[in-house]
Amino acid sequence: MAFEPSVAVFDACILYPFHLRNIVVQAAVDRLVDARWTDAIHDEWIRNLTANAPAIPIERLQITRRLMNDALPMAMVNGYEEHIPEVTLPDPNDRHVVAAAITTKASLILTWNFRHFPENELKKFGLRKMTPDAFLCGILDKVPDLVISSLANARRNLSKTRVSASDFVRILGSQKLVQLAKLVGKHVSDQ
Repeated sequence: MAFEPSVAVFDACILYPFHLRNIVVQAAVDRLVDARWTDAIHDEWIRNLTANAPAIPIERLQITRRLMNDALPMAMVNGYEEHIPEVTLPDPNDRHVVAAAITTKASLILTWNFRHFPENELKKFGLRKMTPDAFLCGILDKVPDLVISSLANARRNLSKTRVSASDFVRILGSQKLVQLAKLVGKHVSDQ
């Protein structure tokens, strides 16, 4: 049976940290997940990153945004605004994420912010929330070779820093991908 990637909206919080963004976007490029995002999601992670790390030039982040959109042109969701009024969340500013998921018929929202997306509200729209750690571990369980290969690709993306495989596993842990780091660590050699 062939592996079918889930359609998942990436919340801004998983695109904010560089290494996590590299890992999840590479997973989408490698067809482990059918990623979705919006201009509003891009705006949010870029706005928060420039506020918290002003040394990073906004131009560099805009280039990253363009490269993400170029690599995954089907990821961009438009026309979701009509669904925003249907969604009730603790923070009304997060409704656009669920609205994008409704529009694109996603099954998942990948996020760290579980309390922002109450389960009972997501169920109304056939949605679930998952952390990137749980999501990637679930895929690792189904298609370990594909996940290991995708992580190797994400590691190769770090061409400026030349990270060893064991150091990359430590990076996974530093990005709150703790369970994934434990599982992947068993497959790692520093060749």
